[in-house]
Amino acid sequence: MATNPNQPYEIPAEMRDFAEKSVEQARKAIDGFMSAAQKTVDTFEGSANTVQASAKDATRKTFSYAEQNLAAAFDLAQRMVRAKDMQEAMQIQAEFVRTQFEAMQTQMKEFGSIAQSAMKQPGSKK
Repeated sequence: MATNPNQPYEIPAEMRDFAEKSVEQARKAIDGFMSAAQKTVDTFEGSANTVQASAKDATRKTFSYAEQNLAAAFDLAQRMVRAKDMQEAMQIQAEFVRTQFEAMQTQMKEFGSIAQSAMKQPGSKK
């Protein structure tokens, strides 16, 4: 059965509340996981004197970007749940794809810079 994308659709209040609570619970679980993982990395970095500064920077950037990307995904989920109609949902999705693509380009450039810096460090193999 075809639907009109401009026709408003209704999400029952109970479903909306459940979806919002589920997204928030998932966000809290991921935040807890990321905190524990960061503590593990900090412990490892503190006890391993041989870890180079560029590797530490890359690790920290990786966690930072993972947190940013997860936050963006959870924000998308919350915005999608609150969409008033299919057109708004499609606009939200398109905006998310565009901003995430831009974020990934920036992230890859920064990782490239880190890799180049590591290659220029004394003692690195060229």
